[in-house]
Amino acid sequence: MIITRSPLRITLGGGGTDLPSYYRQYGGFLIAAAIDKYVYVTVMRPFIEGIFLKYSKLEHVETADDVQHPIIREAIRMLGFRTPQVEIATLADIPAGTGLGSSGSFSTALLKALFAHRRRLLHPNELAELACEIEIDRLGEPIGKQDQYIAAYGGVTCFAFNPDNRVEACPLRLSMEALFDLEDNLLLFFTGFSRSASSILADQKVRTEQADGEMLGNLHYVKELGLRSRQALEAGDTGLFGELMHEHWEHKRRRSGGMSNPLIDEWYDLGRANGAIGGKLVGAGGGGFLLFYAEDHRRLRAAMANAGLEELRFRFDFEGTKVLFG
Repeated sequence: MIITRSPLRITLGGGGTDLPSYYRQYGGFLIAAAIDKYVYVTVMRPFIEGIFLKYSKLEHVETADDVQHPIIREAIRMLGFRTPQVEIATLADIPAGTGLGSSGSFSTALLKALFAHRRRLLHPNELAELACEIEIDRLGEPIGKQDQYIAAYGGVTCFAFNPDNRVEACPLRLSMEALFDLEDNLLLFFTGFSRSASSILADQKVRTEQADGEMLGNLHYVKELGLRSRQALEAGDTGLFGELMHEHWEHKRRRSGGMSNPLIDEWYDLGRANGAIGGKLVGAGGGGFLLFYAEDHRRLRAAMANAGLEELRFRFDFEGTKVLFG
């Protein structure tokens, strides 16, 4: 039996510039952080032939073509199982559709487990590329590459997405004091809304490919904010980073009509009025988690609790996708 885990993530700056429709023309840049909330995958060889799957559904089929779960189907095809005899089960700390990159985390955990089951090693960059191949190239999802890469690498990491499809990963050069400030002062609150990112990202993809001036200008500015966020954090100015988060959200919400809603806007304003320097919705938008940067934790937590929002406490993960047992 092989057991793997892959971390979920939050985006700290530059989100949206990791979509191929943008970076293949202009290059992308973002900062992401892996957190200690995980997707787990187990792979084992059952006693009898067939493909046995246990996720939110149960499947027992004979061939990869019969598998309903698209990511699992393409992963099994990718490895070229001649006589499939495999059992795959998955669990997650946080449900899908909450903006924490669960699909990319699942893809990397699954591939890591399948390759480990075949006694094959994968470098984090190779793991992320294979996960992107499945989700973006084979399944045609209108998503970016950050989820797969930050899940594979872990840490608080800068990613440059080059027009030739190369991805460069570099740890954010944080002092220990800045790292602890960042980890302590970032707070996550669940809005209660779950959503699929596909519709919002599909709109961004189409408008970018059509060279929509408003969309391109927005993404150019967000990429610049990501670079400024790196400068602020590496200089130890976490307060400035919080202000840049607010500026980032103000631009991000203009990208699509489905990015926010009146209730989320109300909660965001409430957070800003109760100690948050800045914040934003994590992920493509439309729901999921509100991420705030606040030095006055007690006042913000009290305000969000009174508004009915549950906090998700977290720390950073510096291990990335890994084999827990095998």
